[in-house]
Amino acid sequence: MHSVYFRSHFKGESMKSKIIFIIIAVIAVFICVQVYFVFLADSPKRIAVDGGQPVNIGPFIDCHPEKYPDKTTCDLRGCVWRKSNDDNSPQCVYSIGHGYLVRGEITKTSNGLQAEVERIKTPKIYDSEIYDRLVVTVEYQTESRLRIKIVPKDVDRYVVPDEALNIRLPGKPPPASSRLYEVTLVKGTPQFGIIVTRKGDSTAVFSTDLPGMTYSDQFLQITTRLPSDNLYGFGEHNHSRFRHDMNWKTWSIFPRRIGREKSVNLYSAHPVYMNLENDGRGSVVLLKNTNAMEVVLQPSPNPAITYRVIGGILDFYIFMGPSPEQAVQQYIQAIGEPVMPPYWALGFHVCRFGYNDVNDVEAVIKRTRAAGLPYDAQWVDIEYKYEFVDFTLNKKLWGDLPKVIEDLHGHNQKFILTIDPGSLANRKKIKKVKLNSPGYNVYDDGVLQDVFIKNESNQIVLAKYWPGMAATPDFTNPKTQGWWLKNMEYLYNDENIKYDALWLDKNEVSPRDSMKCSRNKWNNPPYVPDVGGSSEDSILNKNTICMDLKQHWGRHYDSRALYGHGQSILTYNGLLHQFPRKRPWVMTRSSFVGTGKYATKWMGDNRSTWADILWSVISIVEFSMFGFAMNGADICGFGYAAEYELCLRWHQLGAFYPFSRNHNTKKKRPQDPASWDQRFVDIVKPVLMTRYRLLPYLYTLMYKAHEEGHMVMKALLFEFPADRNTWSIDRQFLLGPALLISPALEPNQTVVEAYFPKARWYEYNQGSEIIPSARTHKLYTPLEVVNLHIRGGHVIPVQQPSTTTYQSRQNPMGIIIALDENHLANGELFLDDGESLETHKNIKSTIVQFSMSKTGELVIKYMVNNYTGADYLYIKTIEIYGLNKIPVDVRVNDASVDRPNIIMLNKLIQIQNLNIKITDTTIITWRT
Repeated sequence: MHSVYFRSHFKGESMKSKIIFIIIAVIAVFICVQVYFVFLADSPKRIAVDGGQPVNIGPFIDCHPEKYPDKTTCDLRGCVWRKSNDDNSPQCVYSIGHGYLVRGEITKTSNGLQAEVERIKTPKIYDSEIYDRLVVTVEYQTESRLRIKIVPKDVDRYVVPDEALNIRLPGKPPPASSRLYEVTLVKGTPQFGIIVTRKGDSTAVFSTDLPGMTYSDQFLQITTRLPSDNLYGFGEHNHSRFRHDMNWKTWSIFPRRIGREKSVNLYSAHPVYMNLENDGRGSVVLLKNTNAMEVVLQPSPNPAITYRVIGGILDFYIFMGPSPEQAVQQYIQAIGEPVMPPYWALGFHVCRFGYNDVNDVEAVIKRTRAAGLPYDAQWVDIEYKYEFVDFTLNKKLWGDLPKVIEDLHGHNQKFILTIDPGSLANRKKIKKVKLNSPGYNVYDDGVLQDVFIKNESNQIVLAKYWPGMAATPDFTNPKTQGWWLKNMEYLYNDENIKYDALWLDKNEVSPRDSMKCSRNKWNNPPYVPDVGGSSEDSILNKNTICMDLKQHWGRHYDSRALYGHGQSILTYNGLLHQFPRKRPWVMTRSSFVGTGKYATKWMGDNRSTWADILWSVISIVEFSMFGFAMNGADICGFGYAAEYELCLRWHQLGAFYPFSRNHNTKKKRPQDPASWDQRFVDIVKPVLMTRYRLLPYLYTLMYKAHEEGHMVMKALLFEFPADRNTWSIDRQFLLGPALLISPALEPNQTVVEAYFPKARWYEYNQGSEIIPSARTHKLYTPLEVVNLHIRGGHVIPVQQPSTTTYQSRQNPMGIIIALDENHLANGELFLDDGESLETHKNIKSTIVQFSMSKTGELVIKYMVNNYTGADYLYIKTIEIYGLNKIPVDVRVNDASVDRPNIIMLNKLIQIQNLNIKITDTTIITWRT
């Protein structure tokens, strides 16, 4: 009908009129399209609120993040006051057109895009002028990785030094045909934005075309929409769940010592998240920035993250996956694969803050050995020091410690001690220390070497640490390396403490009291993120050093997040110099992006509560994402007094932590396993023996993490991302792809509800299969039971356990074959001497593959064989899960296995008395 009307209408008109009509029609259509896309189609949608200013229907960006907003202040900021029935959502929000617009052309560079953007004139905030012009650079770095950097034009800003974290360009940019992403810089109104989409389906994984982008000296803000509200990461905090609560939850990121009873920022800074999309794909986004910040999480239907950062630059790295496991792996490979720990570090460890003297340590060693418990390392906290002074040994109370260490080494066990940052500066007390430790010269030598942090007047600043008033070393200064190594060697040689690894505590850095700091823009910035959980605690310099102090890597205001990171690097290098043929092992409390390349991590001062036992699982899984393959929490809890059932259940859980250590505080009863009754020992010993039996598998996982960036302890969603049921599970976890642990985490719990994703799953001890899968099962879990299940399709190397890893490594080996639905399975074993520096680089290592490409045939074959110790290892037993009946005609390289050596134990088949050399190519066959 419309076409008929137009034809008849044009019949009597002149050509000029027709042309004018067509031009008007085209303009009208163009205007309608623009109105549609700007005001209707372009999410977020807009409405007018209180005076006609257009505002988002969502996401909302808070224009008054400080407490107690009001309409007057909101109006002065050029924002919109809105009424909301949701108490958590903001009342003062940015209006459309608040931010920047592209000026000029968007330039294609050799490896991406570049554009200049100009600020849309809006009122200043926080007494700080907003930068008018910014330069936006997009780098296509790999097929799955891109970088987005936003900096003010012609203005120098603090950037994370390459010495701290250098994410290098891998070479030539990837061709467009191979990239997993496309990038759009939004040039038109109402404001500039960057949109990163998946190539093929246009899912926007990163989208900042929202109002509120702000870039001033001490306040940077940007918001990105998320493709889903399945968000994980950001640390370090006490997260009560692994998948984030998106209901306007704010998390601050700023390393700090604070009680774990508060769900606020803790010791480390990891501004990185993983987003799981609704189809099971995932991406990882890192903001490479060391300044204090907070992130605000916004719920569906418009899930989003708002970053508020008080310094540095906006420097994003996006990793496209496409699977969540691949995205995390790409991130870890970029920041540096986890350090390879020595084999003995995977054993069980005991420590306490509260040993009165060396006799207490001897008592722990004796009772643990007498109980026959697996036990590889004894740790000591600060009590060994003379009046808590680092690099000293209290000769009166701890004079026999060298003999105790010698005894540990004689039993092939190890010794680790703690070191804090502060260097005693009290002259009177230093004289006293020298009577105990004649060669002690830490402070004076540090002054001579110029390694301590100073103020603007070039004076060394002092703070109160454990020994009293002390200077704070600058671990970001290259000069500090020699001074730090000299003190390490003095402790090892002169004080005769033959440690095997070092434990770095209080390195956020955290004096016992706050320093008196000048009132200036650094110590009192115009905006302070919620870094303490309350208005009283939310000041930057509470229980730390002043923000205006300068370090080699920048003012403490800018580089605080790097303090523990720098100490970890220097300590790693120091151990490498001390023991050039041995693998350094450093344990740190504070960390930043990439610290896992130099140190492992424990979760700090947790508590002996049932809440903390759950938090430990969430924390360890998160730090696996952050690039720490080996990490753990204090078993039974550090603070408070451990209760019997809690401590027992925690040992059952902690036996499967990558780092397994019992540690508690002073003035409470001891909680090492041998300090309890015989029943406790009888229940805990088998699960620790299970850990030691599985160490070949766990060590292989560590190798895969170090070489390829895999996670060791991880959430179920990483193996089963398409299964929506796994997305919120944080009361169970996986060790690698093959072992599922479902711990009891509540008091008086005798039934654990455990979810089993679609696969074949077998109970570890009995071999019984969980049927059906892809559902939740109620597992009877009395106090002596541990829920450990093996996933079908995997071959797991095991070794007969002993009470030390040294002894265990010499014992006969075995393999577990867990058959999948096609009766197939595969696995790998990594072997080396367990402590040499580069043996894991295939120089002196052996890699054995276990492969079943067809039913009833397992091929054992080495891929690399450079570790001579592998020649003395033999497989003595094979256990098969999922066969359900005794096989016939079992053969090893065509030689029949005698029938009495093939038995059925409950639901698993065991083939005994084998003598298969681990490095020989061997084919094992059977028929059923």
